[in-house]
Amino acid sequence: MERARPTTIADVAQHAGVSQASVSRVLNGKASVDPRIVEVVTASIAALGYTPSTAARSLVSGRNNTVAMIVPDLENPLFQGILKGLSRAAALDGYRVLVADTAEIVADEEVIAIEARHRTDAIVLCAPRMPEKKLRDVLARVAPAVVVNRPIDETGTPVVGVDYVRGIRDLVEHLAGLGHTRLVYLAGPAPSASNRERERGLAEILAARPDLTITTIAAGSALDDGYRATDEVIDAVQGEVGATAVLAFNDLVALGLMRGLSERGVSVPGEVSVAGFDDVPLASFSSPPLTSMSVPRSEIGEQVWQRLRALIAGAAVDHAVLYSPRLEARESTGSVDRA
Repeated sequence: MERARPTTIADVAQHAGVSQASVSRVLNGKASVDPRIVEVVTASIAALGYTPSTAARSLVSGRNNTVAMIVPDLENPLFQGILKGLSRAAALDGYRVLVADTAEIVADEEVIAIEARHRTDAIVLCAPRMPEKKLRDVLARVAPAVVVNRPIDETGTPVVGVDYVRGIRDLVEHLAGLGHTRLVYLAGPAPSASNRERERGLAEILAARPDLTITTIAAGSALDDGYRATDEVIDAVQGEVGATAVLAFNDLVALGLMRGLSERGVSVPGEVSVAGFDDVPLASFSSPPLTSMSVPRSEIGEQVWQRLRALIAGAAVDHAVLYSPRLEARESTGSVDRA
């Protein structure tokens, strides 16, 4: 049996007794079209069951109602939450969100971002480890774009993210309030912009609180990174450093560390308190529940879309939006035994 061919603009034009150009103007909502032509074309579209080709319409309008989000690791719940908020907000405006995971390979971020931009109307770029100069070059080529969690000045690119400087300071103040003065910081990836922001916050709190000491141990951003740092943390707790609390780069690192400490018989928070950052969904379900700084992931995604939508429409967006994290104190942190 021969398959029926799809209805075309030519079929609609013939049925309505108008030109194909008139049908195209009706489909694209041109205000100058005679209302009588709109009426007959609309009736013909309904009668023939015509569905406009997305590809054809994108050629006419220059848009395909699709944006891309580039992330370094989609397994990270922080990016999952941002993507969820972005996708929901974009869908309300008829946009789809495509996702590209660069698998922590910084060298691939530039190529993937440029390729994604060729196929979409705009991109959301999460590239915390891309070198500054490279990031500026990429943004010049892929505009319109919004950058997430990465300060970038003088590019005209909107930034939506988290105030990590204030967040890490608030977390240290929480631990100091529990009597902890000798701390360990499990640092994130060295090239990470958000890790540099955390370290800037630690430097500020140390300058303001000379009674505190913070020992930095290189870790990373994943569960395995926290797990692998276990022995170094135990040495800092039981050795000369005498640390009583650990701040991890993020919750994944903290959760990995707590698993390692549990396997080695080190009590949390009995022997050492542990705190994370981001307040991912697993944080409140760990054993013990993890103290963390809560980040409004879904709201960040929604704000990203508001700025991206404005850029696509040709409007100017020239200021950054930084969210202040909120402390979620749970059982993984406790007071120091002063006895």
